[in-house]
Amino acid sequence: MVVARIRLERGPVVCERGELATTLWTRTRGLLGRSGLADDEGLWIPTSSIHMFGMRFPIDVVYADREGRVLKLVRGIKPWRASWCVGARTALELPVGAIDRAGVEVGDHLVIEHT
Repeated sequence: MVVARIRLERGPVVCERGELATTLWTRTRGLLGRSGLADDEGLWIPTSSIHMFGMRFPIDVVYADREGRVLKLVRGIKPWRASWCVGARTALELPVGAIDRAGVEVGDHLVIEHT
């Protein structure tokens, strides 16, 4: 699994340990089977939609376009729900509260820093 720091172009870190779902298996599995995310974790998935079917915990989701520009923020989506964003190429799944802690806003740019 590829791990990277994901931050806003303007500086604040969104997650220190962002897992990049780069294979079919990691994209398909997503966060299924986990009991939660640590405050500094996240999962970057190349997709415009997510589902929470079978999930055990709520998450925050940041949708971005191919350049990393934030298009939509979803706070605290609960298990057994679905979400999507027209024009998104990426969904960044985060622990609840991460969007607010990092101060992410629509229009921000996400940057991946490989560690």
